[in-house]
Amino acid sequence: MALSTQQIDTIAQALRSVLNPDQILLSKTDRYNRTRVPAPFPVHRWADFLPDLAVLPTSTEQVAGIIKIAQDLRVPVVPRDGGTGLTDGAVALRGGIVVDLKAMNQIHELDLENRTVTVGTGINMMKLNEVLAEHGLIYPDDPASYPCSLVGGRIGTSGWSLIGSRFGHTRDLVLSFDHVLPSGDIIHVGDGIGRKVSKSSSGFQLKHLFMGHQGTLGIATSATLKLFPKPEAELSPFWAFDNYEDAYACTGALARAGVATFAGAVLFDELKVAFLRRDDEAYIPQPANVRALVCAALYGYEDEVRAGGKRLFRLARSHGGRYLGDQVSEGDWAARHDRYAVPLHGRTREGQVIPMSWHCEDAAINFTRIPAVSREWHGIIADLRRQSDVFDDWGMFCYTSGSTGVDYLTELDVGIWEQRLDEASWRTWVGAKRDLASVSLANGGSMSACHGSCREGEVDLLPQELGKGFEVMLDLKRTLDPHNIMNPGKYLLDRAYESAPSAAGAARE
Repeated sequence: MALSTQQIDTIAQALRSVLNPDQILLSKTDRYNRTRVPAPFPVHRWADFLPDLAVLPTSTEQVAGIIKIAQDLRVPVVPRDGGTGLTDGAVALRGGIVVDLKAMNQIHELDLENRTVTVGTGINMMKLNEVLAEHGLIYPDDPASYPCSLVGGRIGTSGWSLIGSRFGHTRDLVLSFDHVLPSGDIIHVGDGIGRKVSKSSSGFQLKHLFMGHQGTLGIATSATLKLFPKPEAELSPFWAFDNYEDAYACTGALARAGVATFAGAVLFDELKVAFLRRDDEAYIPQPANVRALVCAALYGYEDEVRAGGKRLFRLARSHGGRYLGDQVSEGDWAARHDRYAVPLHGRTREGQVIPMSWHCEDAAINFTRIPAVSREWHGIIADLRRQSDVFDDWGMFCYTSGSTGVDYLTELDVGIWEQRLDEASWRTWVGAKRDLASVSLANGGSMSACHGSCREGEVDLLPQELGKGFEVMLDLKRTLDPHNIMNPGKYLLDRAYESAPSAAGAARE
């Protein structure tokens, strides 16, 4: 239930002690614009997740002031960066205040000697790299949502990078950050106290604790990032295969090849190839004998990329791969970010294109278990489609998480006819998500490699995956956020307060 007008007025008046009037957003348009995320949910439920107001802070001190006010008034706080997350991390499940960090987008310091940059966490990574390119540097955190994601969102989800096998993922690239606790206190977390230290053995490793918590333990406001020389060359060959088995074997061989410039390899199955053929942003050829695809990416100086590429080409040929040519390879790799707009695509019926939304189910799966997970996941979606015409199977891809290929980001894309996603089909979908997550755990994997496990269905199994670790999460949440104001409703953390009233309830009393 939404806060009353009087309660909202009280909150807004209190916020004026730390914010300017134009930083406090009360209109319905402003609030709706900070509700929607790429992950689908029933249209009729959108209003259920509307924040009561939004704020646009410009400094760490303002964020701290906002949280202290929320603590005093027992009002939920939901951090929002780019809003590109796929598990509702930035969705206000209990209303309250959405803290939009987009105005905290300054570059505070660029250290060319130590190759670091300190930024506000509201900065867009593509815009940051445009500045860094002038100095021959790059911040190589490269998600599919790269053009629209922000550094703070990457910290909040402990993000996964498409070129992480070469440069590391968000947890490796963020050296340290300022963090506002649920109490409103400001701490600095990293390896040791130094902002630019990449390895310390002094005390607990708090940096990782305050990453990937989806805003339930506070808000990161300023971060120091590790930089690399901007690669002189990149190579992104695509190879076609007549069958999935040969493509799967090739992917493993590429990951184990020991090529220093190797940035990642990705395996596309037959259903994913079929989807890409319908995708007007893709460059995949049409021959029906292409049943699977493998892509590799290499980054570095031209001479070393060329040498590494020769080795990978030999391996691909030995596994039956056919190179698709420079135009296809360069074009399709360049389109890797564009596909974040995939909801624009859909199914064709009677000559009409039905626009569909998109859900991306992700897991961390060991290489040897990928075929089994693939079979079971596609079986679950086939059963789901028999129950409802709302869903389509858009195929799977598997992407190396590291240079040795020990585990893979394994993703299943599901098309969802969101306009037809009523409560009954939503409950069916939630059950399917629970089944998909169960398969990941049964095969020794994790339910999420990058998105987080916050959504209905998968989140039910979080205690099963983490065991006693989940109880530690509850203890930490209760200790750091005794009134449950930070992003309540996420990760089953409300269980930490089962014997006490929640912030959402207290705010409405």
